[in-house]
Parts: sequence; C-alpha cells; structure tokens
Amino acid sequence: MRWEQAVRRLRAERRPGVLVTVAAARGHAPRAAGAKLVVTADAAWGTVGGGNLEAVATERARALLAAGASDAALETVALSDRAPYRHGVQCCGGEVTLLHEPLPVVPAVAVFGVGHVGLELARVLARHDLDLHLVDSRAEQLTDERLAVLDDAVADVHVHRVPVLPELVVAELPAGTHVLVMTHDHAEDVALCDAALRAEHLGSVGLIGSAGKWARFTARLAEEGHDPARVAAIRTPIGLPDLVGKEPAVIAVSVAADLLQRFAAERVTGGVTGRVEA
Repeated sequence: MRWEQAVRRLRAERRPGVLVTVAAARGHAPRAAGAKLVVTADAAWGTVGGGNLEAVATERARALLAAGASDAALETVALSDRAPYRHGVQCCGGEVTLLHEPLPVVPAVAVFGVGHVGLELARVLARHDLDLHLVDSRAEQLTDERLAVLDDAVADVHVHRVPVLPELVVAELPAGTHVLVMTHDHAEDVALCDAALRAEHLGSVGLIGSAGKWARFTARLAEEGHDPARVAAIRTPIGLPDLVGKEPAVIAVSVAADLLQRFAAERVTGGVTGRVEA
C-alpha cells in the first residue's frame, strides 16, 4: 500500500499513526528528500531507506505514538561506520534528517437535522480538521446546491440522505462521535435520543430545545426503559451557557465553541469526554 493510501485508511479506521518524511538528505543517503513512511503501533507502509535508518525512524514514531504526542519532531541520523547503531551498521556515508508528524484520530461530529441552525453549525465545524456527518430525512436540506457552502471544507464531510428512520445512522457512526440532535420533528428527535442511548460507541449526545421539550423527552425515554442516569447524560440545552441568542448563527457558534472545548479536553486526556454510559 502506498503511503497516501495508508494515511487515508488510518483516518477512515480512526487509528493513530505517524508520517515520517525525509526532510533533508546529504551525501549517499538511501532515499532522497520527500520519501515517506507511515507507522502505526503494529504496522508500517512506505520506506525512508531501510536498514538502521528505517528502524530508528520506526522506533521514534512508535515512541511518539505511545506518548500521545501531537507536535512534529525532527531527528538527524548519520549514515557512517563511526556513528552509533542500534539496529545494524548502515555506512552509506551520508546524513538524513527525518520529520515525524503525528497523525491523530480526528474528532467526529454528527449533526442530525440540517435546517437553519444545522447548516450554520456545519459551516463553522467544516473549517476544522474533523469528520463531519450531516444527516437529514428531508431531501431538500441536503441538496448539492444548499451544501455548496461547504465545498471548501477542511473537514471530511459525509452526507447521509435518509428519507426514513434516520436513527439507523447512529449505529453506523465512528466510535467516539459527538452527536447533536436538532431535527425539524420532535418525534424524530426522541427516536434519535433513544437510538443514541442504546448505542455503546458514541461520545457526547446533545439535544437542542426547551426545558418543556426535555421534560416530555425524559418521560418518554423512561417509558422506553432507559436508566435515568443515562438519560441525564444527554446535554440539553447545548452550547455555551454564557453565549445566548436565538439567531441560527449565534446558536451555531455557541454549540461549535462548546464542542471545540470538548475536543481540546480529549486531546489532553487521550479519550472521549461526555460519553453516554450506563
């Protein structure tokens, strides 16, 4: 597999890795600048030259993975019979500088309901490196023309057009996905909350709406047999409590800012915050 394919596969499978690049090569180096190697905890694709050089590169990459590092690192390796070797002699006579770039598992967000608020939220989130899932049962909300505002997205945008039973998408979401329920239909919203509570792989779950709506949902979810502690883990209202307003753009900024804080906490803890747990 080529290194580009490996990077795409790791992102799709939500597995961390490190991209190692020959940043500079002097003398008789085995590979020229630009050669690349992708390393995970138990596999590697591509090559930066083999031998001691590649073994050192792989060892350093796995140390970065084990430490949960997020910053890139440079390392210079001499290819001389007078240089110390940990993995056999490699005496080409040159010197290679390696750039190690961590490939972290990016956050994932699913927005159920791409109405006025949902689309504004998608526009904000699309400016960040994450996997963004947009789900709606109304075909007109997910037309190519309406989503053209996301054409320059940094995020990987996944569009789910599901005219019936959008709650089935919940089971297909990647592990740790943060779910936001904001559809046009309260019956659809409660079905989505029910599906999210039955799932074991999600991150946080948030619901847009009033206190009255949540009171009715709490009773309905209790009737469905959900433990009150799990129901209480659903966040409502969503967004930052100090950033208030009813305009779609204001709500979107508030919700996005709250999510970005959660992503930052995940990077520190190395895990998912706000998981809905039994």
